[in-house]
Amino acid sequence: MSGLRLAGASSTPFWLDQPQRPPGRPAQGGDLRADLVVVGGGLTGLWAALLALQEQPGRDVLVLDGHRLAWAASGRNGGFCSASITHGISNGLERWPDEMALLTRLGLENLDGIERAIAQYGIDCGFRRSGELDVAVEPWQLEGLAEEHEAAGRLGLSSELLDAAQTRALVDSPTYLGARLERDSVAMVDPARLVWGLADAVEGLGGRIHESTRVLDVHDLGPEGILVRTPAGSVRARQVVLGTNVFPSPVRRYRPYLVPVWDHVLVTEPLPPDVVAGLRWDQRMGVGDSGNQFHYYRLTDDDRLLFGGYDALYYFGNDLTGRRARNEQTEQVLAEHLLTTFPSLDGVRVTHTWGGAIDTCTRFCAFWGLTHGGRVAAVQGYTGLGVGASRFGAQVCLDLLAGRQNERTSLEMVRRKPLPFPPEPFRWTGIQLTRRAIARADAADGRRGPWLRTLDRLGLGFDS
Repeated sequence: MSGLRLAGASSTPFWLDQPQRPPGRPAQGGDLRADLVVVGGGLTGLWAALLALQEQPGRDVLVLDGHRLAWAASGRNGGFCSASITHGISNGLERWPDEMALLTRLGLENLDGIERAIAQYGIDCGFRRSGELDVAVEPWQLEGLAEEHEAAGRLGLSSELLDAAQTRALVDSPTYLGARLERDSVAMVDPARLVWGLADAVEGLGGRIHESTRVLDVHDLGPEGILVRTPAGSVRARQVVLGTNVFPSPVRRYRPYLVPVWDHVLVTEPLPPDVVAGLRWDQRMGVGDSGNQFHYYRLTDDDRLLFGGYDALYYFGNDLTGRRARNEQTEQVLAEHLLTTFPSLDGVRVTHTWGGAIDTCTRFCAFWGLTHGGRVAAVQGYTGLGVGASRFGAQVCLDLLAGRQNERTSLEMVRRKPLPFPPEPFRWTGIQLTRRAIARADAADGRRGPWLRTLDRLGLGFDS
């Protein structure tokens, strides 16, 4: 094999390197007022703005984003829009077994809501509810797939357990030993086009959006509301939603709960028709493998292959600088793994490769907070499944601001926060020990060593 051709690949995320990318919206100019200020113009912030305007037409909603829309996680992910709001079945059952049936139903309803909104506002984002194939590439992974299949059935999810031949009839790779297929609970989407479409919908309902406007802090003014400070001035608001994702929250108490973990992605040139036909990928579902260090991959609308995951990189001190957006060693590893998965791609050119920071918390799914006298709501910590869960996260923020007592706000996952991460250097040391232990577990047929078993007992065990 000659390998994939990585030389000259663009560092711009593929989703953003499109002619339909809208021009930047103007930054805030001077002092403003609003009923609701949304901090962050990613998927969480835009869903919060759209849902708020649907709930209360005419509400004065202002979205502030520190950069360009879709520049961060919302435009750097793989475009897997999952119904799971618990980072998968196993994580949910481990943490909230008594609520998992409700959490599953709410997640499916949330995905239905995303699909309805896309249709209602005519958002052209390639939304396709094609499902996801969770494949086993090592014998030890088959048992875990069978356990998840049984759990999915108990929760009312559509799940099929497939042998190697059945799996390869759906997507053909010599590495596949079996799989679990969820047909209804995952959709493929172009995440940047979803962001741009949601922004147009928000503005169509009267909302305002300012890009290149970084929020410095928020202050409680008592009866006069909340003061949101930016370099250009301030905004006085009745309420605030914080959708800052991986970036340091303007409410400092949330910062210890998150670490930025860098994930990297490759996208190939459009594959020749005969190569696409040889993959048998006609149903175009998303695919993920079942290792602790896992890959996720899919075809784009123009028959490129997107391949990401495996390495999860943390840099000392929560480093979020742009120099971390490329990692030559990780890109080479991904290229080798992609070619092992699909040998027919030998010689194909990689056109785009990039990294993005994931807002990781110790329970691997979202957490919420309410501060400033109940007038500032926040959600963060999606840990990689935020494309779908962001709408649910935004809805819960609006519920909390409105003081609603409902099945969402009554959830234990909403009422309780995860454990915070320790300060440096213990944070960096612990994460590196965990990364090495996960790699050893994958090399030892999934057997978790003393370090991972200790984390499991503390409720911090990471297995995906």
